[in-house]
Amino acid sequence: MLGCGISESYSAILGQVTMKILFLVPYPLKESPSQRFRFEQYFDILSSSGFSFTVQSFLSSRNWQVFYTAQSIFTKLSAIFAGLGKRLLILYKVPTYDFVFIHREVTPLGPPLFEWLISHVFRKKIIYDFDDAIWFTDKIDESKVEKFARWRSKVALICKWSYRVSCGNRYLAEYAMMFNPNVIVNPTTIDTNQKHNQIKEHVNTLHSNSPVVIGWTGSHSTLKYINLIESALKHLETKYEQVQVLVIADTKPKLDLARLDYIRWNEQSEVEDLLKIDIGIMPLSDDAWTKGKCGFKALQYMSLGIPAVASPVGVNTEIIDHGVNGFLCLTVEDWLQCLEKLIADASLRKKIGIEGRKKIISNYSVVSNSSLFLGLFS
Repeated sequence: MLGCGISESYSAILGQVTMKILFLVPYPLKESPSQRFRFEQYFDILSSSGFSFTVQSFLSSRNWQVFYTAQSIFTKLSAIFAGLGKRLLILYKVPTYDFVFIHREVTPLGPPLFEWLISHVFRKKIIYDFDDAIWFTDKIDESKVEKFARWRSKVALICKWSYRVSCGNRYLAEYAMMFNPNVIVNPTTIDTNQKHNQIKEHVNTLHSNSPVVIGWTGSHSTLKYINLIESALKHLETKYEQVQVLVIADTKPKLDLARLDYIRWNEQSEVEDLLKIDIGIMPLSDDAWTKGKCGFKALQYMSLGIPAVASPVGVNTEIIDHGVNGFLCLTVEDWLQCLEKLIADASLRKKIGIEGRKKIISNYSVVSNSSLFLGLFS
């Protein structure tokens, strides 16, 4: 059920409520993959397990839309001040909660003042969750002003002040453990029962009239990684007239491809759109930022029986067993070889897809991870 005012509230309907959790998150619900696949899909499980909780996002739905599209600094500052106002108001209710779950940070700018108050003044147990190397940045042209404003050194302090730290992979956990011994590797997971509960039918071949679709999904911030294999994609569409490239994102890509389709990401049609893909790709550069990535794109493809082809960076090497349930490609030549193999063989796509879904269900699903997630609040 939805609450009103500055937050969205949920409570357990059955059983006795034993613990109250306050979720302080950056983005509105059902918008950000980071939130949807790390904790939002556990809300029903929390309720049925006797927890009640309130969720407050820093950005409202409207401000979320304008913050990443508006050019005006005044528009962005208005969104930030509105978020700060909400955070100040919620402080009065912090004493009523047993746990405060913080995803990434309480505010996007400045020092960790709110986190310090929650930990040191209100003495609340903080569950600190992140799924990127947020003590770094992937912006190569970031100004000194922005770098100062973002105050990324606060990540270490929040780790230190937390009751538990929830990290999306081992790379992130190793960083957090420098400041706090109570670190749990809590992977990003897929709901294979309720949402990603279909499997791709691989029937298209080079001898049929249907296209073979190489697809990518993600947000505007990661579109740049497709450029790493743009030459390979261009070669494949030139060599194979039935090969098409599909991008599902919140921003239209700029790629020099003749047969490029674009679908604007929509939460309601997400699975339906993904099932248009025959081969899912996840290229990445290899650097300190990308090592913190949690393999979300590969998880989505594999959960639907779509063979995933990814760069061997970070947790991708744990998610994908090369040649068994997906492929790992380092060079452009590797990408060409693996993609051509999958393009030419629908039975191989089906076999790899089936094995990929098995891996997700056993290691990266809501069902397999529920006990670990609930254990964060023990």
